[in-house]
Amino acid sequence: MTQEITRTERSAPTRQFTVLLSPTRRGARLARLLAVAHLGDWGLRAETAAHIVAELAANAVVHGRVPGRDFQLSLTVYGDTLLRVELTDTRGDRLPPTGPGSAAPPADDAESGRGLLIVEALADRWGVALGPVPRKVVWAEIDLVR
Repeated sequence: MTQEITRTERSAPTRQFTVLLSPTRRGARLARLLAVAHLGDWGLRAETAAHIVAELAANAVVHGRVPGRDFQLSLTVYGDTLLRVELTDTRGDRLPPTGPGSAAPPADDAESGRGLLIVEALADRWGVALGPVPRKVVWAEIDLVR
């Protein structure tokens, strides 16, 4: 895991999609469905990204929810070599654990806490960017060329 305070400089995006969604289970499901649809339209395999979007959207709904404030899903492809998934919520005061191995497995009886383990396993890089207040962005990157 990498913590990111400002966005990394990179070439201009070749494809981009952004949408605001309600912080509900329905909004989280719609985030996954929209990601799969847009990535498919762009000719990209969507399985890994769909799992990452599902986990980050669920976290935004459960841990980042503020009544009356939507969360944002952004998908950006850079030069057909990198896909960046970003979920922005309005709970910048509630940060996920950061640092290598910080997405530790939950206690055996825990009902939640596995989402970031899935993101860590599937993404090539992931992290948290703060601001502007009161927001935070949890992001994940997938290398499209291996």
